[in-house]
Amino acid sequence: MKTAKTLAVSVTIVMFFTLAYGISAGNFLEEGSLLFSMAWGKVTLIEVYIGFLLFSTWVVYREKKLKVAVLWILSLMVLGNFITGLYITIALFNSNEGLKQFWLGKHYLN
Repeated sequence: MKTAKTLAVSVTIVMFFTLAYGISAGNFLEEGSLLFSMAWGKVTLIEVYIGFLLFSTWVVYREKKLKVAVLWILSLMVLGNFITGLYITIALFNSNEGLKQFWLGKHYLN
């Protein structure tokens, strides 16, 4: 569990600074239109949003309140995988009973 927490915190920090760099140094509209005009830009966009969908399904499954799950999902759509890292980090630290509680969330011990 300690290794998972360390990895989650590390990835979240890297994603935060990567996102901050992109926001401060880039122009999303200008660079995004160039990226989306290329085949690999389209492939990457499709791949990212399929990943968001899969992760969002897990968030809805494990959260007690749909409203909370929706807020996490909306944040994910805006801030990307930084939110994935943050969610996983928080879930790991809240999973006192271990990985089974981490994966199952509200369904743990039901």
